[in-house]
Amino acid sequence: MAFRQSSKQRHRGPDQTGLCVNDEYGFVLVQERLSIVGVKTGRQPLTSTNGMTHLVANGEIYNFLHMASLINDALKFEYYTPRSDCDVLVAFYELFGADRLLQIVRGMFAFVMYDCSTHRLLVARDPVGIVPLYYGWDDAGSLWFASELKCLVGCCAEVNVFPPGHSYFGPRESFVPKPYFQALWMTEISTTRVDLELLKHHLESAVESHLQSEVPFGALLSGGLDSSLIASIATRILRARTDNSSFRLKTYSIGLEGESPDLTYARMVADHIGSHHTEVRFTIPEGIDLVRDAVYYAETYDVTTIRCIVAVMLLARAIRSEGIKVVLSGEGADELFGGYLYFHRAPSAAEFHRETVRRVRGLHLSDCLRANKGCAAWGLELRVPFLDTDFLQHVMSIRPEDRAPGIPSHDDHSALEKRILRQAFADGNYLPSEVLWRQKEQFSDGVGYAWIDAIAQWASKRVTQTEYAAAADRFPFNTPTTKEAFYYRKLFEQMFPGESFARTVQRWIPRTDWGCSEDPSGRKQDVHRGHNRREQE
Repeated sequence: MAFRQSSKQRHRGPDQTGLCVNDEYGFVLVQERLSIVGVKTGRQPLTSTNGMTHLVANGEIYNFLHMASLINDALKFEYYTPRSDCDVLVAFYELFGADRLLQIVRGMFAFVMYDCSTHRLLVARDPVGIVPLYYGWDDAGSLWFASELKCLVGCCAEVNVFPPGHSYFGPRESFVPKPYFQALWMTEISTTRVDLELLKHHLESAVESHLQSEVPFGALLSGGLDSSLIASIATRILRARTDNSSFRLKTYSIGLEGESPDLTYARMVADHIGSHHTEVRFTIPEGIDLVRDAVYYAETYDVTTIRCIVAVMLLARAIRSEGIKVVLSGEGADELFGGYLYFHRAPSAAEFHRETVRRVRGLHLSDCLRANKGCAAWGLELRVPFLDTDFLQHVMSIRPEDRAPGIPSHDDHSALEKRILRQAFADGNYLPSEVLWRQKEQFSDGVGYAWIDAIAQWASKRVTQTEYAAAADRFPFNTPTTKEAFYYRKLFEQMFPGESFARTVQRWIPRTDWGCSEDPSGRKQDVHRGHNRREQE
């Protein structure tokens, strides 16, 4: 049954399916593999040399070479060669134990390990939740884990999101996830001033750590600040690494036929950094055709996520068709630096900080979910250097007065969101000034303003007034507040029946108590440069 249920997420790992059935110890492990590091040697499930510890893992361990060196230092008279980046998890656990493993590992990951010698289960998810993980129990009392919710439909009545930064180590009968990742910025407000050079260094180091791959890779390029910076930094690093000044990173952008702010700026960045650039264009009918698939693959009914993931899936399919398996992207910067336009309305520095903490801790249910699952729908891995653990720790430890938008002055740039990130890369010709100082456009807006209007109208027309009037009775949890939201909720209920599944979803909305519009589109915020013009029309 586990093999059959896992087939529902085979799109995530189309290269290989690995199976381990252990009747003696009562567990089954199935892994759908997208081979990127250790292509020929890293097939999963991975088993220790003594045959007693078994692992399935999803994601990338970015410091696996460092962990391998620590393993070799401890072995002294033997030499350990990792079969893949995830293989170090088994070897490191056996030598140093679960606690030290979770303290030192860096990457985006969700893994399940079973130690037959101690009858203990080790489950962990990265600090942000870049990689998804769910769990549930079936009627027989068996504990299930899966990267995607759909694998638990039909076998688990009660399901839960495995929280980011949490782990469990112990007998399966006592399973309760507990936090292993805790940071001062989660509860305290820093007074440390920004050091722009240090900020720049940390981001460059994060990007470099995310470039390990044995397969072709590229970068998403929306034309906004975040993805453009990542692509520019990666290009410089790869040119230096290969001693090839003419190296061209493959970059990709998407937008509506005939109307897309992002395509214009992405083309400008591609020309500036000398990338091999591809534009993917889609029509509104093509996007509408994917709405049902968007709900199925995203496993959510959140309006923002559905609006966004349609374009992500269209772009991922085009990229994968070129043989690319890995892409870099700019997710996470808006949460760390308060980049969403509603942050301009933060009533105080303390409230600004608390809201960035809330957004970072909710990434696994919003941007990370959309980016990971939208790309994984076509067997494409997405990496997010802004959410590197060490970079995350550095940025969130900067005082909120520096991370927040400044006070408007004669310098138009001082009031922009993410200003310290822009300032850190203002010198060195990383980006065209038009992009470096471009105002935030949310991805679903940037692909073409007409897309948001069209999908909202299309979805709303599929809900009658009678249906909508009964929304609170039909959906008492996360009751839809628009007909568009109601339609997505109906689709979700068809695919993922039961309130337990509905409770895995979090709605993304701005802070209405700050006087912001509830509509997640950035255009609805009064600080958007097109807002006042539209109000006058």
